[in-house]
Amino acid sequence: MAVPLLRTPRGLEAIAGSSSIARHRHDHAYVAVVVSGSYQESGDEGRFEVVAGDALVHSPFQAHRDHVCAGGATVLNLPCPPELEQARRLEVHDLDALVVVAERDAREAIMMLASGSWSSDRELADWPDLLALRLRSLESFQLSEWAVSHGLAPETVSRGFARAYGVTPQLYRAEARARRAVAAIRAGRGPLAAVALSHGFSDQAHMTRAVRALTGRTPDQWRRAGEQPTCPVGLAWGSAG
Repeated sequence: MAVPLLRTPRGLEAIAGSSSIARHRHDHAYVAVVVSGSYQESGDEGRFEVVAGDALVHSPFQAHRDHVCAGGATVLNLPCPPELEQARRLEVHDLDALVVVAERDAREAIMMLASGSWSSDRELADWPDLLALRLRSLESFQLSEWAVSHGLAPETVSRGFARAYGVTPQLYRAEARARRAVAAIRAGRGPLAAVALSHGFSDQAHMTRAVRALTGRTPDQWRRAGEQPTCPVGLAWGSAG
């Protein structure tokens, strides 16, 4: 089943308590700053428990799902400045000031976020997260062998990973491979056929199918565009689709 591509959120967002948001993705990079409450996010960069003052960076086409605490949560969504795109989780230096600034000037809030936060990789670390990390490495390995090496039955691993991340291990790795390929294509690194082989695809057609399924655009279209699918600061985000 295809993961829905949703409109990238912006501004303050109130999320109901004890709610779950199904796995989805956005086409623009953004940062979700937790203003109040807490929730757990399970996504393409791991699982995180976040509370007020934490911020999660979402790169373009990164999928995730969320489970919100009983008290609900309020989140400030801002476009992601280029200098933060490689981060995963941030700690905001002055949350109250950031919220006040964002109410009058989003551009100033983005600059404040970039200069007044620091990267922190505190995340969950049980076996589904260890497997997710291995899958993101794109190393070639057998899931059954990994399960046995961790004292688990292969069927337990498949079911447990899907419960934690909302996706099978196989699809999780396939989407990680497609995102890496898109990054290489955007950077203009060599012929598309070479990009396909270097990223574990059987051929260019295989890569084309995976990239189109992830982003809605082909590798040729990404190469011709010659630009990243991020929103310039100060411009409105467009809707998905």
